Amino acid sequence: MVLLDSLNRHLLGSYGGTEFDTPNLDRLAARSVRFTNHQTGSLPCMPARHDLLVGALDFPWRPWGSIEVWEEAITHLLRRDAGISTMLVSDHPHLFESGGENYHADFGAWDYLRGHEDDPWRTRVDPSFIGAPTRRGQWEHAYDISRSWFRSEADFPGPQTMTAGARWLDAELSAERQPHERALLVVDEFDPHEPFDVPDPWATRYDPDWEGERMIWPPYARNQAESGLSDRESVHLRSQYGAKLSMIDHWLGRILDVVDRHNAWDTTAFVLCTDHGHYLGERGFWGKPQVPVHPEMGHIPLLISWPGVAPTTTHALTTTVDLHATLCDVFGVTPEHRTHGHSLVPLLEGRTSSVREWALCGVWGREVHVADATRTFARAPVEGNRPLSMFSNRWTTMPIRVLGYRMPRPDHRAWLDHLPGSDTPVIRQPFDASDALPFWAGGTFSDDLLYDRDEADATGEVRNDTGGVAETEMTELLLEALNTIEAPTEQRIRLGLG
Repeated sequence: MVLLDSLNRHLLGSYGGTEFDTPNLDRLAARSVRFTNHQTGSLPCMPARHDLLVGALDFPWRPWGSIEVWEEAITHLLRRDAGISTMLVSDHPHLFESGGENYHADFGAWDYLRGHEDDPWRTRVDPSFIGAPTRRGQWEHAYDISRSWFRSEADFPGPQTMTAGARWLDAELSAERQPHERALLVVDEFDPHEPFDVPDPWATRYDPDWEGERMIWPPYARNQAESGLSDRESVHLRSQYGAKLSMIDHWLGRILDVVDRHNAWDTTAFVLCTDHGHYLGERGFWGKPQVPVHPEMGHIPLLISWPGVAPTTTHALTTTVDLHATLCDVFGVTPEHRTHGHSLVPLLEGRTSSVREWALCGVWGREVHVADATRTFARAPVEGNRPLSMFSNRWTTMPIRVLGYRMPRPDHRAWLDHLPGSDTPVIRQPFDASDALPFWAGGTFSDDLLYDRDEADATGEVRNDTGGVAETEMTELLLEALNTIEAPTEQRIRLGLG
């Protein structure tokens, strides 16, 4: 399984993109089942990985955090119940800091390649400093120091991660294995996530006429004016995302080459997925701002090469927790905690044409989205965005090092509750209007949003269809979905659903 972070579906050649080159992703797609209706679940980065490795939707209960004490990562089940060898290769900093610190723990082994984004890898610059292109802001990134230690393209975290993944897979496929021996490799690659920093020739590939300092840090903005970018800067910044996409696509080829060299496609399932997309100026959005989830963020790619299954396309609705259910199915393990996914094996093998009728998506404390086969509906909170509670026994969230941000501590208002399917007491902390909400949950809200994904794909526009019969249908579907997962009562009340 290869997870590329912030991978935009609409920019991939296999999904009709022509702006940037993705030959190895297209090469994998040519031998895969290509999913055209795959949707995000919990957002952003670590909540999405919780969906993947734990199989339970994260966002209805908490904003961002580690695996809880009542949950088991699938890697624990594989080692304990099935004797499966598991390996993680990653350059993703959030997996090794507060709020993500135990996702790697149950892998049989892991390899962490250092220096991406705000990874606190070095304390001072390389004396032979080669510089880090950056748009100067109000703080210095740890990346400004780490970047000075990269001497060549192969030193960048993404290329290092793909090389390490290919090396492990090559050794595994070269070993004398018994017919029953199986293994799971997860390559959690942070590219093409920002910073959009790549060496030449990638850096100038899509914007050779740029003459200023390269821009590698995208703003998180809800409109073009808020972004502070000129039209020319917007073009350049978008080109740098494309440069990083093409560079990591190039290095992905090393892993594909290993499977080719060992002629292992008939014995190897290969899953290519992502956590979410990334706005690059569409409708004025940049980064991952506090807005309803639009197609560029929520409608994501999924490619699965499955032994014995011919390349094809499926339009079945799927989401991230379904990948967890698929791994459980193929390896024959059963989680003890409550999960929300449906195995894709019957879909891959042609025994069914669908596995679900709806999929939930969202960021804790913000809009809650429900998707059916063709539509996505974002329900905004009522005024005040209350009541709102967080459920967690680990009580960590994304640390914002440059801002010194930490999670508000539980206080006298907290009480012990239980999540659906769990007898483990869990801290339930309510928030009121005086509280500083955990990061990602703040900001203002716009009205509800209902759009047709096929229409958005065809036109690039998102037309809001709220106010009619379709909104009534999708509101009822959202309520059904929340009831099915036994979401906290607060979620229904704060959304004005009673």
